[in-house]
Amino acid sequence: MNGDDLVGPPPAPPSPLEPWPATVRWQPISRDLIWVELIRLGILLAVVLLVLAVAWAVTGHWLLGAALGVVLLLAAWRTVTIVRAVHAWGYAERADDLLVRHGLLVRRLSIVPYSRMQFVDVTAGPLERAFDLATVQLHTAAAASDARVPGLRPAEASRLRDRLTALGEDRAEGL
Repeated sequence: MNGDDLVGPPPAPPSPLEPWPATVRWQPISRDLIWVELIRLGILLAVVLLVLAVAWAVTGHWLLGAALGVVLLLAAWRTVTIVRAVHAWGYAERADDLLVRHGLLVRRLSIVPYSRMQFVDVTAGPLERAFDLATVQLHTAAAASDARVPGLRPAEASRLRDRLTALGEDRAEGL
């Protein structure tokens, strides 16, 4: 037995369909975003269940009772997907661009060159503020660009906004 037998087969090259390059250092977002999304789901679920329950009580139609069950099953499924979706979010700062990844079934990788950024927004709704979170939204000349990084602590969101703005200005001067 030689040393080559212990090593095993070489690792398979990454799939060309794998959109998340392993060559960059991905920054995760805060797991507190899970609670924000679960509260949003809970509010929506409460409203839908209340309407269905009242309609079922008034009419007594069995389809409304079945709809209640379906809504509860969908809510359970959505709870699992919220947790997994938050874990899928990430961003990476490179020399010339920002990478943003997200998605479970359909994975999405947005690459935003610093020179194409027009402005950067930092937003935080009431639920995000309650959990000390903010979202960084990148705006480019392309109408289809929707790169955003949710679930950041305000200090990190401000740092990222300032860095992206400074890099965008530096890169735009060279055009």
